[in-house]
Amino acid sequence: MNPWYPPAGIAYLAGVDEVGRGPLAWDVVTAAVILPDNHTIEGLADSKVLSARQRENLYPEIIRQATSWSVARASVEEIDRFNILQATLMAMRRAVVALSPRPDYVAVDGNRLPQWEYAGEAVIKGDGRVEVISAASIIAKVVRDAEMLVLDKKYPGYGFASNKGYGTPQHLEALQRKGPTPIHRRSFAPVRDELQHHQTSLL
Repeated sequence: MNPWYPPAGIAYLAGVDEVGRGPLAWDVVTAAVILPDNHTIEGLADSKVLSARQRENLYPEIIRQATSWSVARASVEEIDRFNILQATLMAMRRAVVALSPRPDYVAVDGNRLPQWEYAGEAVIKGDGRVEVISAASIIAKVVRDAEMLVLDKKYPGYGFASNKGYGTPQHLEALQRKGPTPIHRRSFAPVRDELQHHQTSLL
């Protein structure tokens, strides 16, 4: 995959990425990061190819050296109301709006840009090609994973600590046995089907 370069003359380049589009439970979390040109962070890469330890070591370095960073989200209710794509784009916009200074250009991982007033572009596989997107992916992943550890204790039995809300066999089995929790996305088919099944069984 070829490297990506921003247009010339950009003072503040922001990178944006999301974590949690695919899970059956919890919010989609986004992060936006602006890094200085002279940062000394080594090992930035797509958060999915890094180990949890690597991500957790990089997280404080990114926060310490970033010119600006922010985390935003779209809630389960917003995901169910607007669909996961629109909720993700809303969360990305929230993350970028929270940055200060305002970015001159925004590189977004993926193939869609939110509707906004910022100059920028969507970069396919940007989390592995653009350092600021890699940094954003790491921030979002560490934040959401930590939240799933807390939710695992609040809603035991679904395996949230390990599956992070994705539809693993353990998670699907727990859905069938226990039914959905308040943090499950009711618009996602496995959850919707189990919700209907549990409601029918109560009739």
